[in-house]
Amino acid sequence: MKLFLTRSFLLGFFLIPAVSSLRSQDKNHSFESDTTSLAYALRKGSMDVHFRLFGMATDNRNPLTDYHALAFGGGLKYETGSFKGFQAGVSGFFIWNLASSDLGKPDPFTGSPNRYEIGQFDIEDPYNRNDMDRLEEFYLRYHRKALKVTFGKQEIKTPFVNPQDGRMRPTGEQGVWLEWTPKERLVLQSGWMTKISPRGTVRWYEIGESIGVYPGGVGVDGMKSDYAGNLNSAGIAILGLTYRTRSGIDMQFWDHFVDRVFHTVMGQVDRKWKRNAETSVEGGFQYVFQHPVAGGGNREASKAYFDPGARTHIVSGRLGFVKRDFTVRFNLTRIGKDGRFLMPREWGREPFYTFLPRERNEGAGDVNAMSLNLIRTFNRKRTKAEFSYGYYDMPDVRESRLNKYQIPSYHQLLFNLRHSFSGFLTGLDLEFLYVYKPRSGRYYNQLRHIINKVDMQHVNLVFNYRF
Repeated sequence: MKLFLTRSFLLGFFLIPAVSSLRSQDKNHSFESDTTSLAYALRKGSMDVHFRLFGMATDNRNPLTDYHALAFGGGLKYETGSFKGFQAGVSGFFIWNLASSDLGKPDPFTGSPNRYEIGQFDIEDPYNRNDMDRLEEFYLRYHRKALKVTFGKQEIKTPFVNPQDGRMRPTGEQGVWLEWTPKERLVLQSGWMTKISPRGTVRWYEIGESIGVYPGGVGVDGMKSDYAGNLNSAGIAILGLTYRTRSGIDMQFWDHFVDRVFHTVMGQVDRKWKRNAETSVEGGFQYVFQHPVAGGGNREASKAYFDPGARTHIVSGRLGFVKRDFTVRFNLTRIGKDGRFLMPREWGREPFYTFLPRERNEGAGDVNAMSLNLIRTFNRKRTKAEFSYGYYDMPDVRESRLNKYQIPSYHQLLFNLRHSFSGFLTGLDLEFLYVYKPRSGRYYNQLRHIINKVDMQHVNLVFNYRF
């Protein structure tokens, strides 16, 4: 674990003990009282230790291959105290494959690779079981009053570029990120990202290079996508505005411009109406528009990421009811038929109200989606249980122009349980996830349209311990 030891623990093993030794120095030269010194900022830094055990299994329809994986990992983060408004942070994480099926062997009936479990480890090397470590954060931050600017490796959260923490490690970004709060209820976020480290990988990629690390499905002509390694982009420019009105309306506007590839804008409005002290009604609306830039990433259409002639319109809505610790939500999403909704899966999960873990509508157009969420909290909100159902009316699997990953229409049932322990086990969190996805659309006796997509069950059991 050379990378992890030499980079992530550099401060933990060398700098922190050295700074702590200052306590033994002459009291007349005590750094404890000199809050303007660099040594004081270093010694007043914070440490975060994180251990994670993640079991995952997928049960595919016979005779297709089933998969399982048990992963364990640990990480350390150190962040200095503030020195004249500046802070620095560094973190790293290592992963071990404790037990798994053969994640590098294609399914013998379809030739398809593993989809879910390989993301726990290194998707570029399925047989890498031990040397999986990554420098995750390495940043310098300036924070003064309403302004915060971060340079370097970090984690940001936007509707389309986000941690997507459904595997051992989340997605990370490198660049500059600004957060400014000029007024109490107004927040401006903006940044320029030049590198991405997708979940399930151990290295950092240039922006164009990062698109295509995951399987790319088929192009609009039905042939295998060929954009991986053929895109050249200087970075992602992101702008976000969020504002809460005095009456409680939450408004968001986001702009994601991917240099020489495509452009996405999104607007969202959410509102909660309180009926009394225990009950309320909530609603939300989203609109997304996408179009290609510079031919969609490559002058050769077969190597472009975004179809040069496509324009994508998406609307999503939510209506919910909350009573004490119980929430019911009904959600709808419509993706228009003028083009696919495209957003690199390497960068994050999609923000639509109908999203349910372990499947996305990215890569598809002409989609009608609906979902129902039933959510209940217990034990002073330390326990949260969710049951959700979704139906996703997809284009025909042979309609490659609108179905990049050739997924048939399907239903999705989900049960999710989360619990945060207290007392002696404070810092320990548990999550259990069960997903069942029966098919409703035609697959024309082609099992490659089934494996790891529909007619399957999927289970996760996750333990996180932080101190």
